[in-house]
Amino acid sequence: MLGPDVRAFVHPVALVAWGERAPRPFAAWERVLAKLLPACTLLTAATCFGLGLPVSALALAIMLQTLLALRLRPRVLPILAHVDFAARDLEVLALVLRRFEAERFQSSLLQSLRAQLEAGGATPGERIARLSRLSELLDSRLNQAFGILAPMLLWSTNCAVAIERWRVESGRDLPRWLQAVGELEALCSLARYAFEHPADAWPTFHDGSPLLLAEDLAHPLIAENSVVRNHVSLRADQPLLIVSGSNMSGKSTLLRAVGINVALALAGAPVRATRFVLSPLRLGASIRVSDNLMEGESRFYAEIRRIRDILELARTQPPVLFLLDEIFSGTNSHDRRIGAQAILRSLVERGALGFVTTHDLALTRVEDVLGDRARNVHFEDQIVDGRMRFDYRMREGVVTRSNALELMRSIGIEL
Repeated sequence: MLGPDVRAFVHPVALVAWGERAPRPFAAWERVLAKLLPACTLLTAATCFGLGLPVSALALAIMLQTLLALRLRPRVLPILAHVDFAARDLEVLALVLRRFEAERFQSSLLQSLRAQLEAGGATPGERIARLSRLSELLDSRLNQAFGILAPMLLWSTNCAVAIERWRVESGRDLPRWLQAVGELEALCSLARYAFEHPADAWPTFHDGSPLLLAEDLAHPLIAENSVVRNHVSLRADQPLLIVSGSNMSGKSTLLRAVGINVALALAGAPVRATRFVLSPLRLGASIRVSDNLMEGESRFYAEIRRIRDILELARTQPPVLFLLDEIFSGTNSHDRRIGAQAILRSLVERGALGFVTTHDLALTRVEDVLGDRARNVHFEDQIVDGRMRFDYRMREGVVTRSNALELMRSIGIEL
C-alpha cells in the first residue's frame, strides 16, 4: 500500500544521479577548522565580554571564520541546493524499506533482495534516518532565534560537510535500494493478483518455434460477471490474424487482452485464460498512438515511427508479438493498403507473430497475399429492437457489415 506514495514522490533517476555525482571532498584540515573556529569564536566572545579581552581578538576570530566560509562556499552551496529534494525522496522510500527490513522471509528470492539491503553495515532505514536528521539540523538555521547564532557556528558549512560525507558513503547504494524496492513492489503486485484470481491459469512456456495459444482469453480488468472469452492461436505456419469488425465490437480490447496477458505471463504471473501456452516473445504494440502538437508530429507520422521500431525489433531474437490497432487509419485507403501489406509481409518474413485490426475491408485481402500464413477473423454487432447489441465473440472470416451510420443515428445525427 506504500507503493503509490513512492511512485508519486520519489524521482529515482534524479535520486541516483545525486547519489552518484562526483564527490566534492573536504580536506581533513577544512573539516577540523569548520568545527574548531566556531568554538574559538564563541570562546573569544565570552572572554571579551566576561574578562575584558580586546575586541580586536574577537574581530580576528570572526575574520578567520569568515575567510574559511568563503573558501568553502563554492562547494557548500551546491550540496545544500539538492539536499532538501534528496532527503524528502529518501524519507518516502524509507517507509517501504523499513517495512521490508522488519520482515523475515522463507523464499530464497526475497531473502536475496533483503540481503541487498543489509550489505554495507547499517540498514538503509538507519542511514536514511541519519540523512533526515542532518536535513532537520540544516533547516534549524531558518529559525529566527537560532538564525542569529547559526553564522557564528558555521552551521550551514558543517551541515554540508556531514551531508557530503553521507552521500559519499551511502550514495552509491541508492541504485541497489531502489532496485530492491522496485522488485519487491512488482512481486507484491503479482502475488496480490494471483491471490485475488485463483481461477486464472498459470502460463506454459514452449521452447520450440514461435507460438501463442490462449483458450478462453479475457482482459484482466473486465469484471468476471461481464467478460466474454475468446480463443486465439498464432503459430509459425499461421502467424497473422487480421481482425475486422464494426465500431465498439471488441477489436481493440482483444489486442489489449492479448498484450497484457503476455506481459503478465512473462513477468511470472497467472493469466486470464483457462490455458495459455507461449514461446519467448517480445511485445511490439501500436495502440492509441496520438499526434504531438509540441513536436509538430501528426498521428500518422507517430504511427509509422512506432512501426519502424517494431520492424527493427523483429530483426533480433526472441521473436516479436506485434499488436497493430487500426493500422494507417490516418492516411488514404490506397496508401493504407499498400503500406500495410508491405509491413505485414515484412514482419511475417522476419518470424514475428501478431494481430492487426482494421475497419478497411481492403486490408482483409492481405490473406490473398500471404496465403495460409494469414487468417481473417471478425467481430460483429446486431440490431435488436432498434438498438445495437454486441456479443464480443470472435468469428472466422471477414466482417460483412458496418455500424458507423447506425451509431450516428443512435445519438441523434440525421442522415
